Amino acid sequence: MWDAVTVGDWAEALEGAAAIVNLAGKTVDCIKTPDNCDLILRSRTDSVKAIGRALRQVKNPPPVWVQMSTAHIYGDPPRQVCTEASTHGYGLAPFVAHAWEAAFAEYLPEGMRGVRLRTSFVIGKNGGALASLKQIVRLGLGGTAGSGTQGMSWIHEYDMNEIIHRAVVDEKFHGAYIASAPQPVSNQEFMRKLRRKMKMPLGLPAPAFMIRIGAKLLFRTDPELILYGRYVQPARLEKEGFVFKFPDLEGALEDLV
Repeated sequence: MWDAVTVGDWAEALEGAAAIVNLAGKTVDCIKTPDNCDLILRSRTDSVKAIGRALRQVKNPPPVWVQMSTAHIYGDPPRQVCTEASTHGYGLAPFVAHAWEAAFAEYLPEGMRGVRLRTSFVIGKNGGALASLKQIVRLGLGGTAGSGTQGMSWIHEYDMNEIIHRAVVDEKFHGAYIASAPQPVSNQEFMRKLRRKMKMPLGLPAPAFMIRIGAKLLFRTDPELILYGRYVQPARLEKEGFVFKFPDLEGALEDLV
């Protein structure tokens, strides 16, 4: 057990380990109060620093550290498709992402291979945001959110796990990768395909003002998670030959719904 802040007995587990995979961080699926914003930042940077400090005590450290990051580092451009080479964005999430990756760069031991996975919206069968979206569809509210043009970059949980595995075992993997399916879609298209898979013909659209009220009151979450988005492309993964089992949303939802 660890608190993701301090070095404790858990550091012994790093001795001779095959790899470190750090996914720690408070969920962003919450209302962005000052306290929650602080926790979102600190839970990410502090966990990285704790691992880095623990590695200084290890005589036989792992050869690779795979570190979670976020595709939200590119902000919320309305139409631009972002790759690893794109300009980073503006706002809370890009600020947190920069601090997160800066801590990783500072605490990654010299000579250890480091991989940063800038991850998009992961869809899976157990928990996560897809479960909430399915509930919204069942209530007949799964129509277009706001303008509907905001990007929904997503990745199937199987492919996410495969990317993490590849990052661990393939010594050519290093630096930052966008971990997202190669075919991002708009909110309108995502919800339409989800309704179709769930055999729900009706999906009432929700204007922005309703989402800003309902997200906080009913779902206790940040409306900007719904109203804004981004289109990202996994350019490095594709260039280095990674093959997605679920490259398109149709096939991913067929497997998950």
